[in-house]
Amino acid sequence: MRYTLLFRQIFSLLNNLKYLNFDSSAGCSSNLSFYSLHPIDVSSTLLELHVALDNFNDCIYLLDGCFHQLQTLCVRMFMIPLSDTTISNKEKIPNLRCFSLHCNTKTKAYGELIVPLLQRMSNLEKLDLYFTVVNKRMFVDGNKLKKNIINYMSRLKTISFNIRSIIDLYNQTNLRSNEDIRHIFKDFQDNQIICCVDYFLETDRAEYLIYSYPYRLKDYDQILNNFTGGIFECVRNITLFDEHSFEHEFFLRVSQSFPFMKSLNVMNDKSQKNNLHSRPKKNNQDLPIIKYLHLVKLDLTDAHDDYIKQFLVD
Repeated sequence: MRYTLLFRQIFSLLNNLKYLNFDSSAGCSSNLSFYSLHPIDVSSTLLELHVALDNFNDCIYLLDGCFHQLQTLCVRMFMIPLSDTTISNKEKIPNLRCFSLHCNTKTKAYGELIVPLLQRMSNLEKLDLYFTVVNKRMFVDGNKLKKNIINYMSRLKTISFNIRSIIDLYNQTNLRSNEDIRHIFKDFQDNQIICCVDYFLETDRAEYLIYSYPYRLKDYDQILNNFTGGIFECVRNITLFDEHSFEHEFFLRVSQSFPFMKSLNVMNDKSQKNNLHSRPKKNNQDLPIIKYLHLVKLDLTDAHDDYIKQFLVD
């Protein structure tokens, strides 16, 4: 609450503010929430805002009347829940040129909240999207992105995204091929669109991932064994997850693909087929050394003991 009050006070004290970074990664340790508070003093000068918010309603609250001249809004959101809110999500936002929306928790409100908000941004030139959608019936594929979002943004020049869709296995739908998706995004010559489908039999679900490459986002969650590699110089935080064990070659591929990775979370409860003690000593010496040159945070809370040994002993 005190960070929200501080945020509000800034605009009372600084009448000619044009840029503000109030994201937790910039030193603030709490997401802002404006629920049940009085309106913020309107700022007619602010052009660019980076902020971490508690939920989707807070984003709507900021866009509807608080900052009339805002051109760039970068939002990290804790959650996007389905809501019975009466806050309007229909009026156009003509001045906004750049919008970034990141949410690390799963949402069921893609069609109900996210799509209507993006359709309001008719003059957008740059768009970044990062979220996971839970939907029992359909994946969010390239065709749906174009039909429901991109077609509403005639001035859009740059798009970066990582969108994961989760559905039940018994509700599988027809998926477009990579060639179909490349045709859909043919107007964005700087981007290659990559997609893949993963099936998790233990939990009876399927996941469809679609992302743009070169990859310009800082986060990349839930990397599986079928990760094909590439160079992701902008990524700082990654999560590894699979129902099958991670072997030495996989970790080598990850370290080479994310050269500036700072945070790594390994989520895998399966023992390695070729762990430290099962391999002959000579074979261990022949394996290439894996280096994490910039890693400062390692989370092995949800990892099998083999991965603890992989990082601390191997």
